[in-house]
Amino acid sequence: MSKLNSLTTKRFVIRKSLIGTNTVVTMTTKKGTYKYNHDDIYSEFQEKFETMECFQKYGNYTNSNVIPAFARHLEIK
Repeated sequence: MSKLNSLTTKRFVIRKSLIGTNTVVTMTTKKGTYKYNHDDIYSEFQEKFETMECFQKYGNYTNSNVIPAFARHLEIK
């Protein structure tokens, strides 16, 4: 069984450096607290992230307020 890592942040983030680390991200913003598995979201939308200019250039994708609409169904309740 693989170990779950955790990360607490103030924004939604998908980072190349977190791929394959089985990290559960907890993000807290003015709009609420959200939790998601980084690898689950990356795996489902890998093609989308890999084609984003920000992901290619900086190695990450962020959203400052909420989990993006395309990934909300993967939020951990």
